[in-house]
Amino acid sequence: MTNTTTPDIRPANPNFSSGPCSKRPGWSAAELDAQALGRSHRSKIGKTKLAQAIDLTREVLQVPDDYRIGIVPASDTGAVEMAMWSMLGERGVDMVAWESFGSGWVTDVVKQLKLDNCRKIEAGYGELPDLSQINFDNDVVFTWNGTTSGVRVPNADFIPADRKGLTICDATSAAFAQDLAFDKLDVITFSWQKALGGEGAHGVLILSPRAVERLENYTPAWPLPKIFRMTKGGKLIEGIFKGETINTPSMLAVEDAIDALEWAKSIGGLKGMMGRADANFAAIQNYVDNVYWLENLAVDPATRSNTSVCLKITDPAVQALPADEQAAFAKAIVSALDKEGVAYDIGAYRDAPSGLRIWAGATVETADLEALMPWIGYAFEAQKAQLA
Repeated sequence: MTNTTTPDIRPANPNFSSGPCSKRPGWSAAELDAQALGRSHRSKIGKTKLAQAIDLTREVLQVPDDYRIGIVPASDTGAVEMAMWSMLGERGVDMVAWESFGSGWVTDVVKQLKLDNCRKIEAGYGELPDLSQINFDNDVVFTWNGTTSGVRVPNADFIPADRKGLTICDATSAAFAQDLAFDKLDVITFSWQKALGGEGAHGVLILSPRAVERLENYTPAWPLPKIFRMTKGGKLIEGIFKGETINTPSMLAVEDAIDALEWAKSIGGLKGMMGRADANFAAIQNYVDNVYWLENLAVDPATRSNTSVCLKITDPAVQALPADEQAAFAKAIVSALDKEGVAYDIGAYRDAPSGLRIWAGATVETADLEALMPWIGYAFEAQKAQLA
């Protein structure tokens, strides 16, 4: 299947970035409730708005009633770091990684926390590591969905219910698009900027009762910065999980998150969000399955992400090029689509293999992805013609 003529249909919304991701359909700043803007986050209205964002998160994401939900600084990264610096060190830890962000958590634990009882269980881009190697007597840190590889765990069956350690799960590009098994997860983190199409800078940290028990009964050997501290006098600071944030949040970002969560409710909640992401993934994969020169980076179909879809160019002529020229070829496709105003920000992550990365979360319209894919084919053919 080739496409040598300009496609007739263009995406109505060309925003396919993997973070911050596309706003929900119909989004307008004019529709945001402005009454909390310019007010203190400690005011009655400020606390009410923060609590509303937490309550809506619980409702839409179907978080169990006995799990705490907090809004924390520094996006998903801040939430993961809070968990690792506050909880790890009580026992051994298995660090499971198959892409750049997961590898970053490995680096932090080995080189910053300097834990010597740490095992690394890793795989390259496109594959999952052997999850049967994990020792759940240890704490376990892993990403549910590898944002930069497009590889996810298919389910939580690999996690035993009677585990002794905690499971710390970076779910930032999985939350609201994939079915998280909360009974198997003790710490869950994400940011509004992913599947909700919200703003950056804030993370969400969800704690199971087992995680709270660890916080209240274990003190790490290293000092904790103020923005990481979740206990006082050996007790959880409950206010953090009721809207009393550790540091000053953006009330505009909070209002935007509320807007996104209300929209999620209106389309059927979690089930509706997951259904839209699945349909978006299908629009991409159906095209990929019908061309010879493009493949999903995730080798096993069961592990393919329905949000951060990563693609590699497998045309033999391109594969014969040196690695730097293959990367330049992919970047030329990205640049051409950007110049056409058809697709923005769809290049592979800087540490990942060269190719494309297309966000397919629920805030993206399936029709826009169906319109995009022929344009990718057109840009590929135009770039390949220059190799002759």
